[in-house]
Amino acid sequence: MQRREATAADVRRAMADPPSHSAVRTMLARLEAKGLVSHRAEDQTYVYKSVPQPAKVRETALRQMVKTFFDGSAASAATALLGLSQSLKPEELDALQRAIDKAKERDQ
Repeated sequence: MQRREATAADVRRAMADPPSHSAVRTMLARLEAKGLVSHRAEDQTYVYKSVPQPAKVRETALRQMVKTFFDGSAASAATALLGLSQSLKPEELDALQRAIDKAKERDQ
């Protein structure tokens, strides 16, 4: 079961071989310092939740869109997106060319 929010005690209970309560709190504090979780105070307890990672969310959504609407073909999706644009700025064309060149290098 995946939770939306959890206390340090909740996290510890969910672990197979849990470390000490203070070690879990330290781990959560480090994750918070890295911007991966945030907390709110409820009474005298911190309740943690994950912080959405826009790049990861965007990548997951794009992968699902390509899979669903373009039969998994990134090229088909890119072609469709380019067809929606009236015209592209030179810097956008350059960025697209760099992405194509990078994809070619990866596939060689």
